[in-house]
Amino acid sequence: MNAMTFSGPVGGLWRRRGVVALLVVAGGISYIDRSALSVGNTAIVADMHFSDTQMGWMLSAFAWAYLVFQIPAGLLSDRWGGRLVLGISLVVWSLAQIAFGLASGVWAFFICRALLGAGEAPLFLAGTSVITRWFRPEERGGPIGLFNASSTLGPAIAPPLLLAIMSVWGWRDMFITVGCASLVVAFVWLAVYRDPARIVPAPVRQIPTRAHLSYLLGQRSTWVLTTGFVGVIYITWLYGAWLPAYLQKVHHLTLRQAALLSALPQLFGFFGSVLGGFLTDRLGRRGMSPVAACRIPLVWGLVCASVATVMAAVIPSLGVSVALICVALFSGGIAMTCGWALGAVIVAEDRVATMESIQNTGGSLGGALAPALTGMIADHFGSFVPSLLVAGAIGFLCAGIYQYGLNE
Repeated sequence: MNAMTFSGPVGGLWRRRGVVALLVVAGGISYIDRSALSVGNTAIVADMHFSDTQMGWMLSAFAWAYLVFQIPAGLLSDRWGGRLVLGISLVVWSLAQIAFGLASGVWAFFICRALLGAGEAPLFLAGTSVITRWFRPEERGGPIGLFNASSTLGPAIAPPLLLAIMSVWGWRDMFITVGCASLVVAFVWLAVYRDPARIVPAPVRQIPTRAHLSYLLGQRSTWVLTTGFVGVIYITWLYGAWLPAYLQKVHHLTLRQAALLSALPQLFGFFGSVLGGFLTDRLGRRGMSPVAACRIPLVWGLVCASVATVMAAVIPSLGVSVALICVALFSGGIAMTCGWALGAVIVAEDRVATMESIQNTGGSLGGALAPALTGMIADHFGSFVPSLLVAGAIGFLCAGIYQYGLNE
C-alpha cells in the first residue's frame, strides 16, 4: 500500500489532548447506549416474553445495521471531516435510543436498535480519522488506544449506572435517560470541536473518491485486516452482549449482582485497550516497523483471549470463570486497539477512515454473529458452554489469519 503521508501536527498539546478527551467521552457514551439492552436483558424478556433466540437477534440488530453503514460512513468521514459526520452520528443515535424507550411493538424495538447501529457506525471511523489529522504516525498509538479504550470504559460504567436508573425508573426510562445524555454530548461536540484545517492553514489535499475504495479492496492486506477483525470483535462483543445474562443463568446471580460483577471484566478490557496503544508506540520507538508493532501484540492478545474464553467455558467456579473472562477482555482490549492502530498505519492519511470502515465491516460481522449465534446455541444445547467454545475457535482462526496472512 502507499506510504503514510502526514501534514503535520496542528495546534498545541492541550488542544490535541482536548480532542482526544472529547472522542473518549463520545466513545464511552456510545457504549453505554449499546450496553443498555444487555443490562436490561432479563427485565425486558420478562416484560415482553422473548426467548434467548429472539433476544439474541435483537442484540445483533444493532450490529447488522452497524455493518451495512460502515463503508458509506468511512467514505463520508474522509470526504466531510470529523466534525460534521460525528455530530450527525451523535444526534441520530441519541434519538434512536430515546425512541427505544418509547417503543411498544417488537418490530419497533428492532428498528430502533438498527437505527442506533446506523447512527453509531461513523464514530470510530471518523474518530480515528480525526486522530490521524492531529497526531504524527509515531504518536498515534497512545491516542488511538485511549479512544478505543472508551469501548470498554463505557461497558464498565454502564452496569452500575444503568442498573441504578432502572431500579428507580424502570427499563424504559433508562433508555430515554442515556439517549438524552448522548444528545448533550452531540451539542457539545458540534459547539466545541473544529477540524484542524479550520484552525491552522494546511495544504489542500485531494478529496477522497470511490477510487480509494476500489484500490483498497484490491489489496490483500485489506482482506486480512477485515477477516481477522471478525474474531477480535466476536469475542469482545460476545461478553458485551451476554455477560450479565450469562452470570444470571449459569451462576444464578441476581440481576443486581450480575450487572455489578459484569463491570469488572469490562474494566480489565479498558486497561487492555489503553495498554495496546502504548505497546504499539513503544515497539515502534524500538525500531520495529509500524505494521509489526501493531500485528505482534494483536496476535498474542487474540490468542490469550481465545484461550481464556475456552477455559471459562469448562471451569464451573464463579470466581475462576470471572477471572478468566477478565483475562479474555484484557487481552481482547489489546487486540482491538492494535487492530485499529494497524488500519491507521497501513494506508495514507486521506484513506484512513475508508480503510477502517472496510476493516470494521468484518468487525461488525463478528459483532452481529456473536449475540445471535450465542443465543441460538444456548437455546439448542441448554448451555452456554458450546457458545464459548465456538468463540474461542473463531478467535484462534482469526489470530492465524493475522499472523500468516499479513505481509509487511
